Amino acid sequence: MDDEYPARQELRYALSKIDNVEVVGEAANAQEALTLIKALDYSVLFLDIAMPGINGLELGAAIQELDRPPHVIYVTAYDEYAVKAFDVNAVDYVLKPIDEKRLRQAVNKVLKLSQENGAKTETRAEPTIRIDRLPAEKNGKVVLVNEGDIVYAFTEGDAVFLKTYADKFLAHFTLKELEARLNPNVFFRTHRCFIVNLHKVKEIIPFFNSTYSLVVEDKERSEVPLSRSQAKRLRRILGF
Repeated sequence: MDDEYPARQELRYALSKIDNVEVVGEAANAQEALTLIKALDYSVLFLDIAMPGINGLELGAAIQELDRPPHVIYVTAYDEYAVKAFDVNAVDYVLKPIDEKRLRQAVNKVLKLSQENGAKTETRAEPTIRIDRLPAEKNGKVVLVNEGDIVYAFTEGDAVFLKTYADKFLAHFTLKELEARLNPNVFFRTHRCFIVNLHKVKEIIPFFNSTYSLVVEDKERSEVPLSRSQAKRLRRILGF
């Protein structure tokens, strides 16, 4: 989040050079940022300090009140707020002008924390029974959808849906939660808003800027977007 477009453009460019990073939104003020955060599960936010209205520190404090707060890295020209930034659990504090090496170090901190938190969750988790069906809703009724029948999952507004050959079901999960539940050897996160069943992909169509569209086996022969960063992963998996 930064109210200056050139600053957001500079940060986006610097992040594009870092592996495992995909920019999935940007905001010019705190209200826009909160709207994005509530719509998608973000792993990390890059916030400026000096902002009109609610400043970056106040937004950072508000984010900590969320059920699953994303990590926060401050990117700012002001060095005097570092202590206050860490008071709201910031992972790092990067000064402008952006040094790409320093930014990479900050991102690596987030990756390390995410790995550690994932390991702790696995250690503490109670044993669960896993079945290959997902509860979803259609016409006010709960339906158990066979995992193998899911062609793709996607977000539409604030809702998440499961698409089968001919039907669409409302899922009561975020895409991030679905990604954790679905078989990772079959389902692939193609885009911030889509997860696709690779067994249901018929064609891969080059689009622009190293992105693709995946034509899938549903009644409509829908096209699922494949982002540039995820295209690299899928190319390695499929060998094309």
